[in-house]
Amino acid sequence: MKGFCREHPQFSQCGLNCLLCPMHLGGYCPGCGGGTGNQSCAIARCALEKGVGEFCSRCGQFPCGRYEKRMEYDSFIPHSRMVQDLEQAEKLGLEVYITQLQERRAILDWLLDGWNDGRRKSFYSLAVYLLELESLRRGVEEIKAAVPTESPIKQRAAAAVEILKKAAKTEGVVLKLKKKPKEK
Repeated sequence: MKGFCREHPQFSQCGLNCLLCPMHLGGYCPGCGGGTGNQSCAIARCALEKGVGEFCSRCGQFPCGRYEKRMEYDSFIPHSRMVQDLEQAEKLGLEVYITQLQERRAILDWLLDGWNDGRRKSFYSLAVYLLELESLRRGVEEIKAAVPTESPIKQRAAAAVEILKKAAKTEGVVLKLKKKPKEK
């Protein structure tokens, strides 16, 4: 898959929001079809072989058996919403979906820049990925009002986490990745 490039590497062929992934944030992965980096994905390889274009949702066999296994467990970001996110992108239109994804990334960057005590990157990525955009907007306003930016970072981080957990509880969202059990 050398030289694999797509127009929208921030949103993968399979439906992952790469722009919100800790691996992307850390510069370890350029996103699906973003050039060099971690791109050994079987789903992307399949899409290339079948010539379905930018997204798997344009394949006549979507969602196929590859998705079932892939959606059982998470990696660095949730896999459970891959199909749902592709369908949402189709419904809203790709431009609108990407704009919303960029707004989510701006919220994530804001949280990491001013509310991260060095231990919250994965939690914030997960919250920004899973919570409804309107909940995130309200959460940002609530975080700003709860603790002044001059407060110690541990206090700011704790307040932000509690506000996001409260939003998740209201939505019925579990802010935890489903990791594959280790084989013995």
